[in-house]
Amino acid sequence: MADNLVIVESPAKAKTIKKYLGKNYAVVASMGHLRDLPKSSLGVDVAHDFAPKYITIRGKGDLMAKLKKEAKNAKKVFLATDPDREGEAISWHLTQALGIDDKSTYRVAFNEITKSAVQNAIKSPRKINYNLVDAQQARRVLDRIVGYSISPLLWKKVKKGLSAGRVQSVATRLIVDREREIEAFDPQEYWTIDAFLQQKGKTETFAAHFYGKDKKIALKNAAQTQEVLSAVKNAEYKVASVKAGEKSRHPAPPFITSTLQQEASRKLNYTAKKTMQAAQQLYEGVDVAGLGTVGLITYMRTDSQRIAAEAQAQALEYIEKSFGKDYLPEKPRTYKSKKGAQDAHEAIRPTDVTLSPDKVKGSLKADQFKLYKLIWERFLASQMQSALFATVTADIMAGGYTFKASGSKMKFAGFMKLYVEGRDEAEDEEGNIPVLEAGEVLKLGRLEDKQHFTSPPPRYTEATLIKAMEEEGIGRPSTYAPTITTILARGYVAHEGKALIPTELGTVVTDLMVEYFTQIADVEFTANMEQQFDEIEEGDTKWVEVIRSFYAPFEQTLKKAEDEIGQIELAPEVSDVPCEKCGRLMHIKMGRYGKFLACPGFPECRNAKPIVSEAGVDCPLCGGKVLIKKSKKGKAYYGCENNPKCAFMSWDKPMERKCPTCGSYLLQKQGRGERIYCSNKECGYIEKK
Repeated sequence: MADNLVIVESPAKAKTIKKYLGKNYAVVASMGHLRDLPKSSLGVDVAHDFAPKYITIRGKGDLMAKLKKEAKNAKKVFLATDPDREGEAISWHLTQALGIDDKSTYRVAFNEITKSAVQNAIKSPRKINYNLVDAQQARRVLDRIVGYSISPLLWKKVKKGLSAGRVQSVATRLIVDREREIEAFDPQEYWTIDAFLQQKGKTETFAAHFYGKDKKIALKNAAQTQEVLSAVKNAEYKVASVKAGEKSRHPAPPFITSTLQQEASRKLNYTAKKTMQAAQQLYEGVDVAGLGTVGLITYMRTDSQRIAAEAQAQALEYIEKSFGKDYLPEKPRTYKSKKGAQDAHEAIRPTDVTLSPDKVKGSLKADQFKLYKLIWERFLASQMQSALFATVTADIMAGGYTFKASGSKMKFAGFMKLYVEGRDEAEDEEGNIPVLEAGEVLKLGRLEDKQHFTSPPPRYTEATLIKAMEEEGIGRPSTYAPTITTILARGYVAHEGKALIPTELGTVVTDLMVEYFTQIADVEFTANMEQQFDEIEEGDTKWVEVIRSFYAPFEQTLKKAEDEIGQIELAPEVSDVPCEKCGRLMHIKMGRYGKFLACPGFPECRNAKPIVSEAGVDCPLCGGKVLIKKSKKGKAYYGCENNPKCAFMSWDKPMERKCPTCGSYLLQKQGRGERIYCSNKECGYIEKK
């Protein structure tokens, strides 16, 4: 029996840590929490200062007995749970559940699971931080009171199986409010005019965009546009001025939890949940060929952009060796964390930058590798020199109006040689324009006028919702992914492609929350509660006082809602599709992956089927209609209506056109890597968009 017992949350973490400690240390896993509030009751004694009534989690009795025995026989017990509020609370629960006191209990925490970090933590243990424990306990108790008070009311008044939560209600409201903004949006007409110009003796054209006269003119209708066109169509196009300059583009900072989730959504199409699962595995440790079990990244729940000096020094050394001195910044970069960020942890970075993605690729699962590559590249790029562009802007006069042409050309790639941050919305790209001189007369190739309409605000995606939650102070790094998972699971929100759309149920529940539980559904109130949790963590406020000040008005609100809310019937959405089994018109239901058809005769008739829409092209194999279908995981694909007789099936949309090289049918890939390509793999014909 080892003299020292180290308790962590997971077997993977235990395996990694064991590698760095001697034979005198036993490392075991608690498998997360051992104790929690009961599921069958509120579990909070409201009458006695909101005392929580913790019980052993069902199924963990044997594990608890085993851990209790090992703790009793150990001279020292090290609690090495995660370095955040939740981890601190798990450590505290372990002392209570296993009957070990502070004299033989040592709390150790590390931001990365590396040999030096683990050994240094073991050398410098501390006591449990009860302010951290209280902050977690305040959140747990408050969320339990809200959930277990409002959820039964929703069951009774609306539909069984519903729930309400402090953060999930606000997140759902953001999505509902955005949908209403879109529905109420009044598009405004506007026009653009582009002049495609040539220099004398040259065939290449470049675009100049209509600007106005002395100041910018907004073209609001066809008549106004026609007036300008009439003035410039036969006019001389003369360069009035040319301004050359330079601009720098700086790298994005290293990842924090929210930006990692956003970028993984944009670039890898990962959900927040999938991102955090893969990040947890990379943090806790994976088996790397030749190295054994290695924790590849630092702790992934953080909102700090601080980087350890030794990690930065290693990155700069790697950059100089791999890219050259020119790619080093003039001085090491520092990034400022947002106000209120918890600075206990670093930003998310690789634990060893010399372990490049190529070196570990063979040891990682596909999901792990893609995320590690993203983290590694982002961190290294964040420490590199800025990119430099030569810019030029020309004012061109025609018919008394000004057109502007601008372009940029990369002079030095800098960090962009390795990594460029994704964007939620398309950027206006600047092309190249030729070298122009003031006074130069240009030839007009053609004028192109276009009618446009202003667009409504876009629907939230997981990435933009997380960004909004972070900006508004709703939740913390540990809660973004679980919140989105919850509102999807409850059926309040559904995916439509990447977009998050509110369901009828989500809209009804949100309206109820806004009307009767104004504070719970209020963004500012929810953000203020997060600040109060932070104050508890800092030791500035007592957790019981925070709950007490919330509970008194909440209790009155709850009673008022119970008295006033009547029974709410959700009107079914009826389709025009008859059930082939019983003849009833099928209802449109919302499931985890969007809408589907279900027979209203349930449970007598259990018929259900996906909603399919036509792709607008004929099947290239049999001439039937191509339908847009969804896989079991909710991913759209194209299949023939005559399936299974016809075998046509593709992730990419078929085109009516044939391949000019071999005559096979063409496919169109959309999104990242958009292109048209030949379905015949041996052909290799590609048209890039």
